[in-house]
Order: sequence, then structure tokens, then C-alpha cells
Amino acid sequence: MIRPDLTGRTALVTGSAKGVGRELLLALAERGASAAVHYRSSADAAAEVADAARERGAPAATTVQGDVADPDDVDAMFDAVEDELDGVDVLVNNVGPFAPRHWEDISFEQWNTVLQANVNGTYLCCKRALPEMREEAWGRIVNVGYASAEKGLVSPKNAPYFIAKQGVLMFTRMLANDTQYEGITVNAVSPYVVENSDEFPDELPRGRPADFEDVIQAMLFFVDEDSGYVSGENVEVDGGWLPERV
Repeated sequence: MIRPDLTGRTALVTGSAKGVGRELLLALAERGASAAVHYRSSADAAAEVADAARERGAPAATTVQGDVADPDDVDAMFDAVEDELDGVDVLVNNVGPFAPRHWEDISFEQWNTVLQANVNGTYLCCKRALPEMREEAWGRIVNVGYASAEKGLVSPKNAPYFIAKQGVLMFTRMLANDTQYEGITVNAVSPYVVENSDEFPDELPRGRPADFEDVIQAMLFFVDEDSGYVSGENVEVDGGWLPERV
């Protein structure tokens, strides 16, 4: 396991009250980062994660609430982190709702929610984090994509999610280019099926879903001090899944 030293850094993981986001944040806490637990409605779960982060080694931890697709909420989230901890050095954009139904059966509100939270949420959080990162001449941004999205593959089921994740990966590449002289890296981790997924296909690569540790490993590589020349990349944590195979 890669073990970056994040002592003196502050990490914010969106959607970290539960699931993959929770595990990513706790992994950063174990490496010495102060931890900001973001939630939208799961206040009790977020408080539990903050306690767990302190137990795992975070020198400080707090919770922040907000809708990542709302500019005012995002500003308030970052203001709270900066007031209670410090500027965000490590940002993981994990929030990514999906709608696993045929696209014609999804309401406009559902369609728009998926696009806004995945794409606009990533954009807004990155935009808000960058001034402090630029001032410090150091920053690590990791966006969570989806395996195969970069290939342009899409299905009538869950279409807005695939479309949104391709947008996230395009934004990742652009932002990496735009920050290349500022000590900041921007990368993506794209799982296929993870151990806490709601649905599992009949056949899984290597006979199992990805463990949380599989996703954590990729994230830790990107946030490591020695990974400063790696930016604009996307690691698919998919066990060798090849959806385009015919």
C-alpha cells in the first residue's frame, strides 16, 4: 500500500459520510491529513466519520454540509473548512448520483440532478479550491469517474451518469493542463463495480467487485508528494473489464 505523508495537509472528500467517499477520507486521515467530511443530509453519519478520522490519525476533523451543485453552498463549505481547519490541499470530488433506469423513464429533474451533481459539482469545488492551492503552490485534486466513460461507451440505462462522467474526465484533463505550472495535479480514479454497489452484473472481472482498498490505492498514488509530475491521468479500477469486447 502506498503511504504518502500528508502531515500538515487538509483533505476534503465530497460525499464522505458514507460508502466509497467515507473510505477515501479515512485513508487520507490515516496518512496524517486533517479531514473535512462533506455531507448533504446524513449529519449523524458524517459526525461518526469525523470521529473515526480522528481515531485513524487526523490531527483535526470537521463536518461540512451543502449541495455541491449550488455555488453558494460550495462557497460556504469551503469557508467552513478554511475557518475550522485550513485551506484545502487535497480535494476528492466523489459525489456522483446516478439513475439506473432507461433514459426515457427518467424525469427531467432526475436527469438534471445527475448531470449537475457530477459535472457542475466537480467544476464548482475545483474552482473554489484552486485559489488556496495556487497560493500554496501545491495541491492534489482527484475526481471520481466511471470505468469506460473515457471510451465514450454509453447505455440507454443510466445514460446521464455515463454522459456526466465523460464530462468529468474531460474537465480533469483540461484542468491538469491549466494548472501545470502551479504545483497542482488533477487526476481521476474510475471504478467499475465496487463492493458497496447497488447492482452487480452476472460476471465480474477477476470474480469479484473492487474492494475499497483497490480504489484507495489509486487515489493515494495521485496524492503522494512524489507524484507531482503525474497530472491529467485517469486510472480505471476495473479488474481488466473490457466492455467493448465482441
